[in-house]
Amino acid sequence: MASLGPMLRNRLLATAPLLALAVLCIALLAGPAAAPAEDLQSQLEEKESKLEEVRERKGVLTTTISRYGDEIDRLTAEVAGIRTREAAVRARLFAKQAELNQAVAELDGAKERLQQVRERLKRALTVLRERLIAIYEAGSPDLLSVIVESDSVTDLATRAEYLDRLHGMDEAVVGRVRDLRDEVQGIVARLRDAKERIEAARDAIASEQQALASARASLQSRQQQLVDTRAERQAALDEISSHEEHLHGAVEEIQAELLSQLSSGSVPLPAGPIRGGSGGMIWPVDGALVSAFGPRWGSMHEGVDIAAAEMTPIRAAASGVVVATQSEAESGGYGNFTCIDHGGGLSTCYAHQTSFAASAGQSVSQGDIIGYVGCTGHCYGPHLHFEVRIYGSPTDPMGYL
Repeated sequence: MASLGPMLRNRLLATAPLLALAVLCIALLAGPAAAPAEDLQSQLEEKESKLEEVRERKGVLTTTISRYGDEIDRLTAEVAGIRTREAAVRARLFAKQAELNQAVAELDGAKERLQQVRERLKRALTVLRERLIAIYEAGSPDLLSVIVESDSVTDLATRAEYLDRLHGMDEAVVGRVRDLRDEVQGIVARLRDAKERIEAARDAIASEQQALASARASLQSRQQQLVDTRAERQAALDEISSHEEHLHGAVEEIQAELLSQLSSGSVPLPAGPIRGGSGGMIWPVDGALVSAFGPRWGSMHEGVDIAAAEMTPIRAAASGVVVATQSEAESGGYGNFTCIDHGGGLSTCYAHQTSFAASAGQSVSQGDIIGYVGCTGHCYGPHLHFEVRIYGSPTDPMGYL
């Protein structure tokens, strides 16, 4: 019973062939009175065909909308990542701008200091030039002249000390000028290089930021297109769903009217001949196989459907003991439901009965009537759903019939 779900859905779809055979049975019995049922059957088949087309379109749209949703989620994540990268780029750009501003301020200070040093250098050069001219005109005193011209040892010492100081001052002026000049040139060169590097880095970051902004705008544009397209698809899906509900309602109305015409009341029909099978069992009813065992419309059909008019007697396919009889309220989609244990793990089950003719615990022989064909549970026309189970697992009944 754990497999009721997929089977019940399958029963809802297996209507047209069953109803067609039921209509044929009524037509054979009632003659001209069956014409309205045939018209209803044609209407039913047309509506069900349209309903199937609508459901296919609905499935395609649902898949497309889901795909758009996944793409939108991916783009949203990419946009968020780009925004994070933009924030980091802006922070780096601001840092480089601050470094550049500091470098420019230092350069301005260096320029001011350079101007001052140049003034001092100009004055020092003037003094130095005058000193060199004086030395040139007067000649440079040497130690021998100082000794010869000195009046005493004290005068010699004084003249020598003065000469040393004079040379020292000259060298200090020249050295100071040279040091200031070299210092300024070094500062200017370093600041110029730093400014160039910072400006290059700032330009590169700005270019990266612009590329990121362009990429984000492109992604957002694509994202908006997908959102708009998904909204359009959703509107179409809503319209199709509404159409599906309308068609489904029309199908149910036609089925209800058709079943009302096909109903044969509570008087059982003749049991009919016993139809033997090649696998040891007999056919529970003598009718056409309208739905086989196996995959059907995306799920598993765990038995076979045999067309028969309502109130057709159902025979036990083999001898055994009735182990279960469940009403429609108990079994759900199976409707009135009977299972017979044949021993050795083999059992058979009979669904959608209109009424029972055997009770749980009763022993039955092959061919005994255990119930009557109906349309209880989930079905759209009288038929028998017949299952063969091996230790509870459904298997193809055609191997036993």
